Amino acid sequence: MNTGKLLALATSGALAVGAASCGGQQGGAISGAGSTFAAPLYNQLGSEFKDKGGATVNYNPIGSGGGIAQFTAGTVDFGASDAAMKDEEVKAADKKGQPVHVPTAFGSITVAYNLPGVAKGLRLDGPTGADIFLGKIKKWNDPAIARVNPGKKLPATSITVVHRSDESGTTKLFTSFLSDSSPAWKQQVGSDKTVKWPTGTGAKGNDGVAGAVKQTDGSVGYVELAYALQNKFTTVDVKNSAGKFVAPTLQSTSAAGEGVKVPADLRFSAINSRNPQAYPIASATFILVYKDMCKAGVKKGDAQGVVNWLAYVLGAGQKSAEQIQYAPLPAGLDQKAKAKADGLTCNGSPLKPSSGA
Repeated sequence: MNTGKLLALATSGALAVGAASCGGQQGGAISGAGSTFAAPLYNQLGSEFKDKGGATVNYNPIGSGGGIAQFTAGTVDFGASDAAMKDEEVKAADKKGQPVHVPTAFGSITVAYNLPGVAKGLRLDGPTGADIFLGKIKKWNDPAIARVNPGKKLPATSITVVHRSDESGTTKLFTSFLSDSSPAWKQQVGSDKTVKWPTGTGAKGNDGVAGAVKQTDGSVGYVELAYALQNKFTTVDVKNSAGKFVAPTLQSTSAAGEGVKVPADLRFSAINSRNPQAYPIASATFILVYKDMCKAGVKKGDAQGVVNWLAYVLGAGQKSAEQIQYAPLPAGLDQKAKAKADGLTCNGSPLKPSSGA
């Protein structure tokens, strides 16, 4: 299935994707909700898994904030978020059980723009990007943009900022990069899944932002790499912590995951990775589950389905991820993610992937 078809499904609301088991649990369904960043990935892997006789995952790409909320409320079997849960979100989820973060892949957040006549290769550093999204820079030929693009002819076109209108892990990651880069942004706006935007127009989901940028000359927005590629966007080369302007690619996204310090609970960020080859706005995306799913209210068969689904995502699914521009987990992190999945239980009894999962 190509990326265009994936996104067509994503924009329809709930995604019904195949997943959950090979061999052990035929048929049935499990439910998840959250990240639109990861929707093309989970749709692709789910379709592959269903072809192998697995159950169906009904995945609703409502944004990471909604995914965390539904996971915490117990209305889905798993949540999905691009940013790790905050301490207060973990505390809220603790009422049902211990939440577990399982990273599944890495993706990049592109700064995508629609500026006729300006080819790929436009460059931005963090402070200039922050000033654009603060509304301080209003024209594409502003001296600050020209300074980091010597020799490039820039039109006097007005800049239209497009941002997410829903609670989004993509927003948390993008605003974290801006906060790291700009004291003014950190003080005036900060970083979270939703912020009070100083300027611009809002759109729902990665697909909504992608569509708005595609339709508006002079616009700029932030969208996940797969959406940028599907829409054939021009994207910005962003200055990383080593001072290099790096394009968002699978290779530069993978580089962001190498050498990252990962805590025991796997709640980490790869924003502004110190790797000189890394694209600076890259991150893992996470599946959220309870350590003891059954005590948290998940039916035993569904809990087994989630374990089988995770086994596929962290196994054969890592190769498939590359085909749709998600970077597989570095080997060391993949082992840690599998260890988290291997520790899941149902009423205290270990849950292991069914044969063939």
